[in-house]
Amino acid sequence: MQITQMVNQDYRPSDGEEQILELFKEGRDTGEPWGRATPLYLREQTGHDKGTVEYYLRQLTTAGWLTKLASGLYEFNADPRESPRK
Repeated sequence: MQITQMVNQDYRPSDGEEQILELFKEGRDTGEPWGRATPLYLREQTGHDKGTVEYYLRQLTTAGWLTKLASGLYEFNADPRESPRK
């Protein structure tokens, strides 16, 4: 059973966190798989070091925008700045 986390609607992501969020959202408007990523993939795509990516993931998870599914696997949860998608 997965616990649904509340999304912090007041959280304002940094520029680096925005990069991470955009990678999670890639493909959703084209029908491609989207919404899940590993820290290694995020490091390869952004050029950020391990500690920086882990920090961004921790911040976004704490804010409820991402969910940690398992060790090394994260899933996009919500971006409260966006209108609900149908």
